[in-house]
Amino acid sequence: MFRTALRNVLAHKARLLMTVLAVMLGVAFVSGTLVFTNTFSEAQKSSSQKGFSHVDVAVQPHRADRDEGRPGETPLLTQRLLDKAAEVPGAAYATGSVDGQAFLAGKDGELVGQGFSRAGSNYFPGPDGKDARYPLTSGRAPQRAGEIAVDARTADRAGFKVGDTVRMSVSGPVLPQKITGIFTTDSGSVTAGGSLTLFDTATAQKLFTKPGRFTEIDVKAAPGTSQTKLKSGIDKILPRDAEATTGRQLADDEARMIEENSSASKTILLVFAGISLFVGIFIIANTFTMLVAQRTKELALMRAVGASRRQVTRSVLIEAFVVGAVAALTGLLAGIGIGAGMRSAIGADMPDGPLVITPGTIVTSLVVGIVVTMLAAWLPGRRAAKIPPVAAMNSVHAVATTKSLVVRNTIGAVIAAAGAGLSLVATDESGLGLGAALLVIGVFVLTPLLAKPLIKAAGPLLRLFGMSGKLAGQNAVRNPRRTAATASALMIGLTLITGLTVIAGSMQKAIDKMATDAIKADYVVVMANTYPLSPDVAKKLAQQSDVTAVSPLRESPSRIGGEYESLAGVDGKSIDKLVKLDFTAGSFAGLSGDKAVVDADTAKNRGWKLGSSFTVTYADGKKGKLTVGGIYRGNEMLKGIMLDNATLTPHMSEVNDKQVMVKTASGASDSAKKSIQKALGDNPAIQVQDKDDISNEIAKAINMLLNVLYGLLAMAVIVAVLGVVNTLAMSVFERQQEIGMLRAIGLDRSGIKRMVRLESLVISLFGGVLGIGLGVFFGWAAGRQIAEKIATYELVLPWDRMGVFLLLAAVVGVLAALWPARRAARMNMLSAIKAD
Repeated sequence: MFRTALRNVLAHKARLLMTVLAVMLGVAFVSGTLVFTNTFSEAQKSSSQKGFSHVDVAVQPHRADRDEGRPGETPLLTQRLLDKAAEVPGAAYATGSVDGQAFLAGKDGELVGQGFSRAGSNYFPGPDGKDARYPLTSGRAPQRAGEIAVDARTADRAGFKVGDTVRMSVSGPVLPQKITGIFTTDSGSVTAGGSLTLFDTATAQKLFTKPGRFTEIDVKAAPGTSQTKLKSGIDKILPRDAEATTGRQLADDEARMIEENSSASKTILLVFAGISLFVGIFIIANTFTMLVAQRTKELALMRAVGASRRQVTRSVLIEAFVVGAVAALTGLLAGIGIGAGMRSAIGADMPDGPLVITPGTIVTSLVVGIVVTMLAAWLPGRRAAKIPPVAAMNSVHAVATTKSLVVRNTIGAVIAAAGAGLSLVATDESGLGLGAALLVIGVFVLTPLLAKPLIKAAGPLLRLFGMSGKLAGQNAVRNPRRTAATASALMIGLTLITGLTVIAGSMQKAIDKMATDAIKADYVVVMANTYPLSPDVAKKLAQQSDVTAVSPLRESPSRIGGEYESLAGVDGKSIDKLVKLDFTAGSFAGLSGDKAVVDADTAKNRGWKLGSSFTVTYADGKKGKLTVGGIYRGNEMLKGIMLDNATLTPHMSEVNDKQVMVKTASGASDSAKKSIQKALGDNPAIQVQDKDDISNEIAKAINMLLNVLYGLLAMAVIVAVLGVVNTLAMSVFERQQEIGMLRAIGLDRSGIKRMVRLESLVISLFGGVLGIGLGVFFGWAAGRQIAEKIATYELVLPWDRMGVFLLLAAVVGVLAALWPARRAARMNMLSAIKAD
């Protein structure tokens, strides 16, 4: 039986090629993901360890004191503590770090660096006059205000060189700076595309902390002193609000954080790889079903001469094992190439390091490929083994019994109903996910039942193509199970794509409506990356002649009733001109002095009503009493406890604004926007946004995420294309005699090609219609949950994109039919008629 199985594999190489490709693509996705994430993670860890090579013990504020949302000033480390740390027995020297955010403008006026990693820090010379953390490659270190050093990657990207004067901003005002030096760094944020700007220590403290204060103190051990011993000595001099950690522990913590971050990305990529493999299961099962059907008489003869059912099933599984092993091995090699390609594509934004191929990656890839193939082939093999030899030789098994169809349709209907019901009543993502999975499975089981009526509905259009169209329609429903399995592969990909598109479009509409309903201001001024704005920005804007109302929005932590709560500060006199809130009690008139307005959810959770009083502990530790002067319906843009800045600001140790809302006399216009930008020094780090800008920025982020998801789901669509090609190729092989007869009675080659192409088109569109229909349902079901959290959410059907998806399904059908149609048309009619 083993030799027979191997012979069958070698005898059907061409037929199994598409199956190998389908499995290979899925395995390549898995192995490529593992190779890339492992490589990136190890490179980041290596870079991180280099970054801690000059740190034996780090002194930092207590972790509890650094938690967000806690009232009270985050403690800073003093110069006195730095001096004492440097004098601890076993310490070689101590370095004081002052960290913050610094935004550099390139020569084109745009910000340099990517994402949230535009960092600023200080150059702290050691005993030798150099800062070991930042080796200079040219120039000298900054020594006074107005001088900076920039990292080599940023200098290379922006075209900076020593002696250049650049525009820089920390929290608002533009500060011209002269580049005195360029340095290298192992900082992971810089290698990931960010920027790092260094100042002299006094300037950095003025910009980021306070004179004589540091955010971290790093101590280097003298030769012969261990990190543990040095830490013990430093622990003795620490104040209550500081803690010491060894460099080794910091490196381990950083490595653990990197592992957690890469694990999330790895999980997302593997989910999409799993989708591709799941789609591949349909192709594998379809292929082996057809191969077994073609060898029915052969298998029956083997049964007649003594082969048992188990041996027949085993022979099919051996074939699947061989196919899966070949596919898994080629997929592993392709995945290694994909991982290397992804690393090269990131290039300079990724730390240096070797390509990491772990034993786990190899084993996982091989096991996934082989197990998926054998599982998909098990049912066709078992079905073949159950056919009685005499029945198989007479081919009476070919027609499914009425009983089997009734059972299948009943099971499918029950599963689909359960999935649809669960999707409707689910209250969280897990319930919705389970309902979606059940519904997809139920629809797949029901697909043979749905195939005939839906494909027959296309009959009038097919008849426009004459006999070729009529035959294509009949061929598409001749074997409903095969058509169902082929269409289902495409259906799954389009279900996910359509569902995501519906949710994204509806979310965008909800955000647009929220911005329109909640904001009366013409402009909202924010700092890049949502970092705090200097209070000088609001003051400058208030002095502009065209500006009629200004309100900075400030946030400060507090404690109310033993729980931490964020307070929002606004200008009580002008806020009603800038925002539009739906008050259920009171109004903005109750926003002054010791009065505050709160959103309805907060009021309900705390049992507050109009006129209720509560005690608040501010960020500086002082207590006060506030009275509820208004209750409003909150949204994602405005919610929480709001009070007058005149009340909140005195309790803030450092006054910064989250954003500034502006109303102008002329309304939103290009001239008004340019006037505001000019007043702020044309600062590239400050964004002046109207309602459309806010909406477009969110839309850009949503579309970027959608495009990434489309790219990942494209693999499933490619696998589905292979499934259509495979099905048509098998179908053409099975119908050799029929095609030869059609040619003999007058159907020309172009008619044969047209017949195969139309059959492929019908099957693909059938899968596309099912996928789009299910995607719309899942988008609607998910929207019901979102609407409970976002009041402005409403279902929006993206008809244009759904039309594109249906066109995509049609293109898939046309492309998939090219090779099978050509093969069918080139078939010799006499040889085909004589084929057995």
